[in-house]
Amino acid sequence: MPSNSVPREASFREVISLIHQAQQRAFEAVNTELIDLYWRVGEYICGKVATDGWGKSTVVDLAAFIRRDQPGARGFSAQNLWRMRQFYETYAAQPKLSALLRELSWTNNMLILGKTKRAEEREFYLRLAAREKLVSRDLERQLKSFLIELGRDFCFIGTECPLQVGRRNFSLDLLFFNRALNCLVAFELKTDQFQPEHLGKLEFYLEALDRDVKKPHERPSIGVLLCATKDSEVVEYALARSVSPALIAEYQTALPDKKLLQRKLHEFYQLTMPEPGVRSRKAPQGGRNP
Repeated sequence: MPSNSVPREASFREVISLIHQAQQRAFEAVNTELIDLYWRVGEYICGKVATDGWGKSTVVDLAAFIRRDQPGARGFSAQNLWRMRQFYETYAAQPKLSALLRELSWTNNMLILGKTKRAEEREFYLRLAAREKLVSRDLERQLKSFLIELGRDFCFIGTECPLQVGRRNFSLDLLFFNRALNCLVAFELKTDQFQPEHLGKLEFYLEALDRDVKKPHERPSIGVLLCATKDSEVVEYALARSVSPALIAEYQTALPDKKLLQRKLHEFYQLTMPEPGVRSRKAPQGGRNP
C-alpha cells in the first residue's frame, strides 16, 4: 500500500462526511414533507366531517381504499387518519407552532398531543422536545464521526432509522453494521438520566431488527445505550438473550470500551449542553410560556 494511504484516507473520509450530511438533510426534508402531508390529510378529513358528515366508518373505508390503491404506502391506517384530523384540529389555531411541529417526528408529535390538554402545555413540550432534538442531533453527529474513527469495521447505516412493529412506527437514533462481528449495532442516545426502561426499549428494538432487518447469514444484533447528563455518563450494552456466552465475550471484545465511550460522551455533552433551566420538564403554571 502506498505510504500516503493514511493522508489520502483522511481526505476520503471528508467526502464520506459530506455524504452523511446530505443524507441527514434529506431525512429532515422528508420528515418535514411527511408532517405537511399528514397536516393536509387531517385538514381534508376535518373539512369532510364538517361538510359531508364523515365519521369513523367513512375513515375506515378511506384507509381500506388507500391500501388497495397504494399498497406500498404506510402510516394510513384508520386510527392514524383519525389522528391526523385530531392533529390538524389541535394546532390549526396555533400557527406559531408550525415550525416546531415539523422539527419533530410524527411519533413524537403524537406523544405530546396524547399527554397534554392545555395549549400552553403543548407549546412548552413542543419547544422542549425541539430543543432536546437539537442537543441529541449534535451528539449523534459527533458520536457517529467518533465511531467511524474507531476503525473500518463500523459501517454507518443511518440516523433515526425507521422500525415498524405491528401498526406502530419507531426509530433508532443511530444504526451501524460491524463487519468483524457480522451484525447490526444499534445506538440509542438519551440526554436525560439513565432509567431501566431505556434498556428495555433498546432490547425491544434489537428484537425488531433481528426479525425484520437482519439478514439470515448475520449474527444477532447488539445495542448500545448512551445516557448523558451533567452528573454522569452511562454506557450499557444490550445483547440478545439467545446469544451464547462465547459469542457475548467476542462481542464485548470488539465493542468500544465503556470508559472510552463515557469520556467521549462527556466531552460531547459539554459541547452541546443546553443552558441552565431549559431542561426542566415541569409544565409552566398560570398559562406562562417557557
